Amino acid sequence: MTEQTFVLPDVGEGLTEAEIVQWRVAPGDTVAVNDVIVEIETAKSLVELPSPYAGTVGELLASEGSTVEVGSPIITIGSADVGTPAPAEAVSVPEPSDPGGAVLVGYGTGGAVSSRRRKPAERPVKASVGVVAKPPIRKLARDLGVDLAAVTPSGPAGEVTRDDVVKHAEQASVFRNIETPAWGAVREETIPVTSPAAPAATASAPVSDAREESIPVRGVRKATANAMTSSAYSAPHVSVWVDVDASRTMELVKRLKASPDFADVKISPLLIMARAVIWALRRTPMINAAWVDTEDGAQISVRHYVNLGIAAATPRGLLVPNIKDAQAMKTRELAKALEHLTLTAREGKTSPADQTGGTFTITNIGVFGVDAGTPIINPGEAGIIALGAIRQKPWVVDGEVRPRWVTTVSGSFDHRVVDGDGISRFIADVASVLEEPALLLD
Repeated sequence: MTEQTFVLPDVGEGLTEAEIVQWRVAPGDTVAVNDVIVEIETAKSLVELPSPYAGTVGELLASEGSTVEVGSPIITIGSADVGTPAPAEAVSVPEPSDPGGAVLVGYGTGGAVSSRRRKPAERPVKASVGVVAKPPIRKLARDLGVDLAAVTPSGPAGEVTRDDVVKHAEQASVFRNIETPAWGAVREETIPVTSPAAPAATASAPVSDAREESIPVRGVRKATANAMTSSAYSAPHVSVWVDVDASRTMELVKRLKASPDFADVKISPLLIMARAVIWALRRTPMINAAWVDTEDGAQISVRHYVNLGIAAATPRGLLVPNIKDAQAMKTRELAKALEHLTLTAREGKTSPADQTGGTFTITNIGVFGVDAGTPIINPGEAGIIALGAIRQKPWVVDGEVRPRWVTTVSGSFDHRVVDGDGISRFIADVASVLEEPALLLD
């Protein structure tokens, strides 16, 4: 038997390291080519790596939770026939309805690992409380904080599906508006200064108790920290905001929800906000530009297309996937794209390709009950706009105070690229569409 060593491949986008999230095999397990052996987390996505070899698992060379550099050995597999692993050039992420995970192009999608640990994972399993769901669905439920016992199953065998879990999690969706997430029963926990069983501190021993913990900075958090620090200290930010009567936007959202043409699509004020941003970018193209430093000096790159980024709070941290060529989409197509982006982001299955190449970003801070903010620009872009909470407030209409749906639109912009008049015009255009969505018909 020949022992083969599998090294961590480059899963694309020039990433140099990844964290071992979960081993799907153990020493002694039998695997076939394309069986998923490990789940890794890069700075941009969760990826399931398939085995390029068939044989018996020898040694796991990296522990769960450890960060491994690309090219480092992570597992050995004993094989009677030595095979040549297929090249790993890119990552393909399945549709949200696909129960599988991301696979490396070239490896294909094989069956389940034939091992003591993986056999139950290929069929729905019944929990002690009577809930039938596959392990990936249970993991998704844990990540989203969903109690499976409270989910209504829709699977043909009475099992809970991925869509069931995601729909149940709508109450805490990062893309919903108006309502704010409910706080837990316990808002704050008081931890004793010292534990009754803890020994007294001495001059030579540091004080240690349970009031603090250290969280390693890695994966998405590390990438976010690096990007935001770079943006904050390289691009001179200028922020503006305006209050908006969004009552007609709310009326339009209500009509679209009731329309048969949108019966199978999630509709929210974010959809109208996205249309408003695309419309306003066409009127002020410099907002869709970027400052680029080259060997020949600085340049401003004006993009005549819109890859619309949506900042998403996910179980993995902050992600900013973008919708490619959003300017070419009709309202229904854009709604479907937003829905797909939402589902894949929640599941942690956003591909690296979907997180690169953005030209402008929307952050929906209103879902957290926040009215306005001064967001940091996503690197490679010249602006970011925030949609605040939409609340009923007193508003003067024709000289009379009436209850209206009011929101605040705020944004930050790179003052190297765009001047105050362009910034103000852009924000005013977005506000105009939210006040009167009929402007989108021009």
